[in-house]
Amino acid sequence: MAIIVTGASGLLGSALGQALRDEGREVVRLVRRKPQGPDEAFWQPSEQVIDLSVLDGAEGVVHLAGASIGDRRWSEAYKRELVASRVEGTRVLVDGLREVATPPPVLLSASGVDFYGDTGDREIDEDQGKGTGFLPDLCERWEAEAVRAGEAGIRTVRLRTGLVLSRKGGALGRMLPIFKMGLGAPLGSGKQYWSWISVDDWVGAALHVLRNPDVTGPVNFTSPSPVTNTEFTRTLARAVRRSAMPIPVPAFALSLGLGEFAREGLLPGHRVLPRKLADSGYRFAHSSLDEALRAVL
Repeated sequence: MAIIVTGASGLLGSALGQALRDEGREVVRLVRRKPQGPDEAFWQPSEQVIDLSVLDGAEGVVHLAGASIGDRRWSEAYKRELVASRVEGTRVLVDGLREVATPPPVLLSASGVDFYGDTGDREIDEDQGKGTGFLPDLCERWEAEAVRAGEAGIRTVRLRTGLVLSRKGGALGRMLPIFKMGLGAPLGSGKQYWSWISVDDWVGAALHVLRNPDVTGPVNFTSPSPVTNTEFTRTLARAVRRSAMPIPVPAFALSLGLGEFAREGLLPGHRVLPRKLADSGYRFAHSSLDEALRAVL
């Protein structure tokens, strides 16, 4: 019995895969090229192709595949790719899970705190409804495909992930060179809340959810201590022994440079709390931003 992982070569997939192997569990990666060993199996979502044999009788599935939200400016073509890589990929996977004779008992399917839209400075948990905009709509469609697994009797957990802190990549990886040059600055008003989680806690929470049969539905994968963008900026600058720029980057400049991604991904506020993780007994390794940055850097 194996844990099947999509998006296994990404930041989260590679970290989780290593943690699972360290526990002695078998991991099979779904890949879009010819498999190169027994720990890989083929799928091609754009062609509705997936190797059903690895899904049949699997211990669980962790679905993390999807084009990166922040790697480039959003053109209409790239927005379609963002949608297709998540919605169509999840549909093909769930169709496969519903087809096999012995489906795995649990599916962890990625999503994001962008589901909630701009919630200002209000503290919110998993009971908060969907926001408005491209990213909330994308998350809703993405999650709707995963919910179909739950309808077939598979325990399904939608991982609404915040900003993941890792020196190996992701948003923090893109910010580090700027901050190390002493050019880090608040974005827009700087008052918008950023909900973050260390990569170690993300992996720990995923393992916790895999083991805990009572956890289901949407789960916020964020630390219990969201901070404003200004506080994030100052804390990261201190962590790399630099000063933050005193003047924020104006919202209009961000919009000119990064377009819709700035307006939906950087300037909205998400003060998200991980109520379900806390209620199910998960204990965070890194509860404060300063502590988390020291650990990952």
